[in-house]
Amino acid sequence: MPTIHGLRCRRQLLKTATLLTKNNVKNSSRHIFPTATSVRTPIVQKAGLHARPLVSGSWTTWKSSRRSFHASTSNHGIKPFLLADIGEGITECEVIQWFVKPGDSVTEFEKICEVQSDKASVEITSRYTGKVAKLYYDVNEVAKVGQPLLDIDVEGEEGVVAEEQEKRSSDSMGTMEESTTPQSSSNTPSTPPARELKDPSLLSLATPAVRRIAKENDIDIKFVRGTGKDGRVLKEDVMNFIKNGGQSQEQPPVTPVTQVTTPSAEDRLEPFNAIQKAMYKSMTKSVAIPQLGYQDEMELNAATDYRAALNKHIASNAASFPFQKISYMPIFIKCLSIALSHYPIMNATIIDDDVNALKLLYRKSHNIGLAMDTPQGLIVPNIKDVQDKNVMDVAAEIHRLTELGAKGSLSPSDLQGGTLTVSNVGTIGGTYAKPCLVTSELGIVALGRMQKLPRFDEAGNVVAKQILPVSWSADHRVIDGATIARFGNMWKNLIENPITISAYLK
Repeated sequence: MPTIHGLRCRRQLLKTATLLTKNNVKNSSRHIFPTATSVRTPIVQKAGLHARPLVSGSWTTWKSSRRSFHASTSNHGIKPFLLADIGEGITECEVIQWFVKPGDSVTEFEKICEVQSDKASVEITSRYTGKVAKLYYDVNEVAKVGQPLLDIDVEGEEGVVAEEQEKRSSDSMGTMEESTTPQSSSNTPSTPPARELKDPSLLSLATPAVRRIAKENDIDIKFVRGTGKDGRVLKEDVMNFIKNGGQSQEQPPVTPVTQVTTPSAEDRLEPFNAIQKAMYKSMTKSVAIPQLGYQDEMELNAATDYRAALNKHIASNAASFPFQKISYMPIFIKCLSIALSHYPIMNATIIDDDVNALKLLYRKSHNIGLAMDTPQGLIVPNIKDVQDKNVMDVAAEIHRLTELGAKGSLSPSDLQGGTLTVSNVGTIGGTYAKPCLVTSELGIVALGRMQKLPRFDEAGNVVAKQILPVSWSADHRVIDGATIARFGNMWKNLIENPITISAYLK
């Protein structure tokens, strides 16, 4: 920032130049503007500036040199507060409420607003101290991650908006002064510079899945004519390209027909809420994955006796537990973790969509997700590090997540980092299901309704058994039928013989 002494010297130089333009140019030009060489006058030397080369008596040329003088803006400015990534894979969230309004003063770490994202509500705090200048969203509007949420006038810093205004001011001054010089001509047409095209393959719009299909068939996607929106290359375009022997099928432009549905007086139109939007996006991605289905059933007679023994222990030590009894779920989840330790590929995830750089990340933590039906909709929190917990620890964590889910108070950390999911849809009804994968996981299991059914025992006698139907879905790009069958069998054997659980506890 220029010193006060430097600014005074600049103002003195401007006054001297103004006086010289009236009557003293002829007599004094040889002292101030001696020749067309670079000089430093005493005033300029004090200001720490270099004078431009000037022709004697050339006021127009000297005037253009005034553009080198510059004063900084005031030491404050507008800071755009960007919405940071608050969850795994989240790209947008809904603003639930504002705690501030334009003109309010805020301090660092003070609450600004509350947002709903991916099945959890989060309070956003300020990173700056200053005054709220602008809110970009109203309540119930959807905010984008990485985009400004609000502007804060921060004192003590030169803001982004102030810098942009200063730059625009300098550019406009330069344009106005240059228009008065003899070299500028208003008759010269302004031709925008031609845009340099990059690699054509980079200009082809296509999803990673479509690019993978093209690469597997040795097709350069830049030669495939896209028929999707904005010229996007679709899977059908690649398949037609292969079918036609390397020629894109020319199709006449099709005008989309929009079906307009006029709601009647009894109909009701409602927008998606945040949870429905999250489920819509995640399930749309899920159906693009080839999913292997596997179904089986388990006998729960031994697990029922084991559960009854645990509940008897809980009743006799009620002060030691936050719950009064446990369900089958803690037993199922602990047995699932033991099976995962023997089949770690079921706990892995795929890294990188490029088929030539694919990797599997084998995750140490068994963060098993549990699908819950709540008043807000379907949510899937996960129990962290099940491999380090016993059945009672798992039961306590399920109890905590269930209470928070009913209130809609789950934190983002409760919803992030899942490695395998369990859906207990049988508590509502149904037997077998077809669960859809979470894209960051390789397996999901749905539990049906437990029933008492006739089965044959080892002696061939018909006996009543408690049967639980089980439905698996696995990512068939990684998991084959033999793997899911062996993994499912080990889980089944542990549940049907729960006494063996203690053998795997550390």
